Amino acid sequence: MLLRAGVALQLTGYNLETGITVHVGAQIQEAGSCVMPARLFFDIVRKLPDEMVSITVDHKQQVSIRAGAAFFQITAMDSEDYPELPDVKRQERRDHAAVRAEGHDLRHDLLRVRKIRPRPESQTGCLMEVTEDSVTMVAVDSFRLARRTWHTENAANHTLKFVVPAAGLKEIERILEDSDEPVTFTLGDKHILFSIGDALLVSRVLEGEFIDWRRVVPTNCGTVLTANVAELTSSIERVSLIISEKVKSPVRCVFGDNMADFRTANTIGSAHDTCSIAGNGGELEIGFNSRYLLDALRVIPSEEVTLELQNGLSPIVFTPCDKKYDFAYMVLPVRLRSNS
Repeated sequence: MLLRAGVALQLTGYNLETGITVHVGAQIQEAGSCVMPARLFFDIVRKLPDEMVSITVDHKQQVSIRAGAAFFQITAMDSEDYPELPDVKRQERRDHAAVRAEGHDLRHDLLRVRKIRPRPESQTGCLMEVTEDSVTMVAVDSFRLARRTWHTENAANHTLKFVVPAAGLKEIERILEDSDEPVTFTLGDKHILFSIGDALLVSRVLEGEFIDWRRVVPTNCGTVLTANVAELTSSIERVSLIISEKVKSPVRCVFGDNMADFRTANTIGSAHDTCSIAGNGGELEIGFNSRYLLDALRVIPSEEVTLELQNGLSPIVFTPCDKKYDFAYMVLPVRLRSNS
């Protein structure tokens, strides 16, 4: 982590993939810079008493940190070899204008979409598609897909597609925990710059093709049902009580006339529950991983949810009944055994 004194205290962290710069108001007696171990420095600052903090660096790169009666001295390194963050402003693409989103809304959108975490070896992040009037964010793993679209104006002259690493979006989410500042992001050739109040975050964009999500999300589903999110969640949670990481079993779902039936059985025992729904599922029977169903229901941003299905081997798509949220969450089914 780079600490630099100028007109304000500038803190910079960079791991060659994601970089963050934050400016903090400070009284600077003498400008300078040094590199300190980030985790140790943050742990120290986090535990300091709620008083004025004094930071002094001498010619031997010894850093003295004092607040009240608390005092620390740690060794820093010279900042000369610290890598510079990419200059995204210089890379800025002419076919793209800076896009602005409300911080509060974006944080909740990230929480919904990033609930899906791809396997580490896949190196997959979240796809972002920008058009002249909308921004769409998509995350996928082997069994699920989440999509969130919000509408804006003059975002781009034509469609742009890029993939932001999940680590970069996670840092944005953390920044937004303490701020409702609007978020502006600017796309460069190989990086994207997010500006949030006094914080700047630079992330590289991932290369390679992202899944064509429009082809895998079913449309014109023959079975469309509506349910109360809280009631549906409670019913599935009860059936899932006998399911664990060691003893797994799918939840067998049967969607009938204004009623959904859930049951499961394994070596621990069996469980059964029902939930009222609106619509007739025609006794459609389908199996799902209960955790994936619950993950979907817990991020639905409305009290009522629409369930769309085609047959016993097709995905289920959850969408909020409140149409102000352009959001969808798809879960793939699992095959049921005749005796499961």
